Amino acid sequence: MMMAGCFISRAQLADSIKAQFIGDWERAKAYTKEYLDAVPKDKYSFKAQDSVRNFAQQMLHLAQANISLSSNGVGKPPIWQGASLENSKTAQSADSVMYYVMTSYDYVIDGVKNIDQAKLLEVTGRGRFKVTRYGWLTKAFEHQTHHRGQSTIYIRLMGIKPPNERLF
Repeated sequence: MMMAGCFISRAQLADSIKAQFIGDWERAKAYTKEYLDAVPKDKYSFKAQDSVRNFAQQMLHLAQANISLSSNGVGKPPIWQGASLENSKTAQSADSVMYYVMTSYDYVIDGVKNIDQAKLLEVTGRGRFKVTRYGWLTKAFEHQTHHRGQSTIYIRLMGIKPPNERLF
């Protein structure tokens, strides 16, 4: 009887974590879209200074990492790989950036929706990095938040008010 109670609690916790991930990633997708919409299409090449990515590259980097980091978490093969996306001039148009960024969020959200929540504590990885699937998903979320936050400075330097916080 005690074992059944423990199993139910773990299953309920896993369902709760999965639901939280889905909600957070859907919120992050909407919030990031507000950032993309805030920047005029002709300003996607804006750089805060010469030694950093332009706005388009910043967002393409976010998209690449959404795919790369979360693929380890959800156990799906990445739909694209490497830094070639952010370095591609053709991918840096506003419409292309929107496509790649939104597609990256859809990839993560679909992966989380379809993951067997019993596998969230399974250790997996790439190279020397071995982390639980849960850990990969939190790292992916942290990374996209970091780069969206960096783009706030770009938006302010363009004289545009960034979107309001979307914590909930």
